[in-house]
Amino acid sequence: MAKVFINYRTGDGHESAALIDNELSNRFGKNRVFRASKSILPGEAYPDALLTSLRRSALLLAVIGGDWINFQDRLADPEDWVRREILTAFECGIPVVPVLAGRTTGRLEKDHLPDALARLADLQSVRLDMQNAEADLKRLGDVVAEMVPELHAAEHADERGTDQDAVSNSTGDVHGTVVQSRDFTGDVAGTVIKGATGPVHSGTGDIYQNSRHQSGGRHYSGDGMTIVEGDQRGDVRHQFGGRGRHEDDVR
Repeated sequence: MAKVFINYRTGDGHESAALIDNELSNRFGKNRVFRASKSILPGEAYPDALLTSLRRSALLLAVIGGDWINFQDRLADPEDWVRREILTAFECGIPVVPVLAGRTTGRLEKDHLPDALARLADLQSVRLDMQNAEADLKRLGDVVAEMVPELHAAEHADERGTDQDAVSNSTGDVHGTVVQSRDFTGDVAGTVIKGATGPVHSGTGDIYQNSRHQSGGRHYSGDGMTIVEGDQRGDVRHQFGGRGRHEDDVR
């Protein structure tokens, strides 16, 4: 799901939008940044893909180029996509950050904007100066990370080389049943269970804990005895205080 939506006008700010996309994609992951010319696939319904991604985003960056304010007729047109994207973000409560592209691009003024977009003039902006692009892009990335905590967490998880979808738990003394409320695919690793006195199950099949059970014509019992039946991938290891036994041990 895209987390940052880049709003820009072709012919004014589209090059800056591409630079921003590249910076944020490298930092947070390309699937977390939406830019229409990159993110909408050939054959997709443009309006549906654009508005759906926008409504699922956590932040909109409105790239304001040097000529942005000069498109007065288009900014006043309800069908203009730059206008529609910004207004949709306002309606959905999505934060909007104006990005002033270029050293001489001035802040927006309410008197120069259609009434519907006048709110843009009140929003704190960030500048992207091509002569200071590296530092400005890093600062913009820092602003994004601060405003979207999920992206900040994902960035640091990537630095540690961890998978955001992985499950890693440590459970202390347990009396009863431990249930992990996530599906597992592949090997289960990184879960430590200490002092468990109830059943713990990972995989498929039945577990018989501290019970007398017959399997394959043999009876099993003992202190802390555990039998796993069915498909089981990986090792099952236990250390108990007493020695378990089955009927063949009885003389």
